[in-house]
Amino acid sequence: MPRSVVVIGSGVAGCQAALDLANHGLQVHLVEREPSIGGRMAQLDKTFPTNDCSMCILSPKMVEVDRHPLIRVHTLAEVTRLEGRQGDFRVTVTHHPRFVDESLCNGCGDCVEVCPAEVYNRFDAGIGVRKAIYTPHAQAVPNVVTKDPVHCIECGLCYDVCGLDAIRREDVDREEELEVAAVVLSTGYDPIDPRCKPQYRYGEDPDVITSLELERMLNASGPTGGELRRLSNGATPASVVFIQCVGSRDVAQGRPWCSAVCCMQAIKNAQLIKERSPGTEVAICYMDVRAHGKGYEEYYERALNMGIRFVRGMPGEVQRSATGSLRLPVEDTFTGEMLLLEPELVVLSVGLQPSSGVVDLAGVVGIELEESGFYRSADDLFAAVESGRGGIYLAGAGLGPRDIPDSVAQGGAAAGRACIDALRVE
Repeated sequence: MPRSVVVIGSGVAGCQAALDLANHGLQVHLVEREPSIGGRMAQLDKTFPTNDCSMCILSPKMVEVDRHPLIRVHTLAEVTRLEGRQGDFRVTVTHHPRFVDESLCNGCGDCVEVCPAEVYNRFDAGIGVRKAIYTPHAQAVPNVVTKDPVHCIECGLCYDVCGLDAIRREDVDREEELEVAAVVLSTGYDPIDPRCKPQYRYGEDPDVITSLELERMLNASGPTGGELRRLSNGATPASVVFIQCVGSRDVAQGRPWCSAVCCMQAIKNAQLIKERSPGTEVAICYMDVRAHGKGYEEYYERALNMGIRFVRGMPGEVQRSATGSLRLPVEDTFTGEMLLLEPELVVLSVGLQPSSGVVDLAGVVGIELEESGFYRSADDLFAAVESGRGGIYLAGAGLGPRDIPDSVAQGGAAAGRACIDALRVE
């Protein structure tokens, strides 16, 4: 029997699963479709409820994964076929072209410096730009550049400056077949596009941003160096309003689920704003504050004590007055009072949805999805990490919205079940 396991998705749940499996002596193939491992957690500034640096927690784990002798990292790769049965799977991994020889590139960044083409930076949620040849962020693993053939203008400067001849002019997909005993799916989530709520004018008004864009602004390694800025004029906003549940808890649009982390993320970022700029007025418009985890209620109380205002009510729309200021009419449902908020910056706390490609991947591995699009577990109580197919295990936000501690716990649980398959003697 093969004594190896493939883990699909390398967010914090996938990294935890890979490390737990490898520390039990199993060969692990960690498959990630992005150029770097780390997932969504790598984009965050701080974590709640301790306000610890996100990358200070995640980066050592990423490096440990990369250096572990029993873990092989496959970036820019996807699982495109799976055959066999529990304990004896044949998995086809398709490696997409990087246009860089990973065995030669040392991540020096000389090619990035000379590249003249600047494009939308998805890692910075569009707040910043990147080059046509790039690393996603400063702590990317593996520390290897990627050339974007769509935006590359073939000026030739990167070829000339690379003394290792690591950059390829041509590259193609290649397939690799793996024999594994089990599969762990930890494919994570995507933020919901806030344009599903046109009344909030996201994409039309530069002073309406998403919670992920705010995360990148507040991050010291982000495009603004950790400074909160209005995209309209670059000034520091004197007042900020968060609007919760944008895209989730919305039955009409087919997303009835609570996204689990949005309340605490807004409270965290509101605290960070107040700590860095005590004079900034911060308000959070919400349906319900859901502070369900360990230390979360105390975290909420801390926000109240810092002067952060909580308004129980959802704004009808975001307006621009004749003088150019933002206006948010909202009813405080506690008091019945009609309020008119006039912030300089609006932050939309967007919900979580299954990551793109989940439908195709579920078809490849032969498992079912919930109506919501998240993975369906065999039993939410007693077999939460088991899918309907033997040998396929589930972890993290692919099962449904959850925070980092829950994702890590599920990564370990899924690894434990996969380990049993890999070590079973028939």
